[in-house]
Amino acid sequence: MKSSFELAMERLNRSAPSKSLTADQKAAIAEIDSIYKAKIAEQEIRFRDQISEAESIGDAAKAQELRDLFQMEKQKQNEQAEAKKAKVRENS
Repeated sequence: MKSSFELAMERLNRSAPSKSLTADQKAAIAEIDSIYKAKIAEQEIRFRDQISEAESIGDAAKAQELRDLFQMEKQKQNEQAEAKKAKVRENS
């Protein structure tokens, strides 16, 4: 007996079969992941230092503002990475 997840995956594959990626596409996607993970890590270090500084002087509002800004920047970087990966997948 199949689970509902397995049945849903079968229906999905029938309606939109998944495409196999070439080795070059896989390498390009891995490179994009690597670049954007590095960018996010760099921003995290920068923001962590700024947040620590704001907390050390007792400015909780500034620290929260910096946390929120970091989350927005992280989301923006992830969206850019996904857009670039989608372009790589489309160019088959």
